[in-house]
Amino acid sequence: MSTVEEGILQAKDNIGLNEAVPGKQEMEKPMSSPQTIIERLEWGEPGFTIIDVRDRETFNEAHIQGALPMPIAELVERAQASIQPTRQIYVYGESDEQSSQAAAQLREAGFTEVAGIQGGLATWRNVGGRVDGRSEQGEKVVSKGAYNVFDRLKEHGEKKSKHHNPVL
Repeated sequence: MSTVEEGILQAKDNIGLNEAVPGKQEMEKPMSSPQTIIERLEWGEPGFTIIDVRDRETFNEAHIQGALPMPIAELVERAQASIQPTRQIYVYGESDEQSSQAAAQLREAGFTEVAGIQGGLATWRNVGGRVDGRSEQGEKVVSKGAYNVFDRLKEHGEKKSKHHNPVL
């Protein structure tokens, strides 16, 4: 084997997995199942981008882990500025209709391998896909100390002094 990629392909051939993990043939369909995309991620074949075309607030609430936020009104402009036209792209929105509309816009703009994610975020969740966002964190309030060691030390000192001050 001369490359890692050839080694992976050979290993998949040996155990019969090449049919289980889709590639280009999946991109020829207008919509792809979340299970298919999750399989690609699990088998280390990420060579694709997932785009969430919902509004930013909805994206922040919950989104497919690793998805890029590109509201549908800005989709083509932002995609052209940051993604190669030959890159494999999966899009999802509020509905299958919005996902299909976004995929069509990208195809019209010259992106050659685009498919919608069937069922969007809800179906992705139902089949065990990873999700990020505020709603996934239980609406927990995060302190400054969660991101900054100096604030963390200050918070620790304040808690310690509250618990160790004698009551008069």
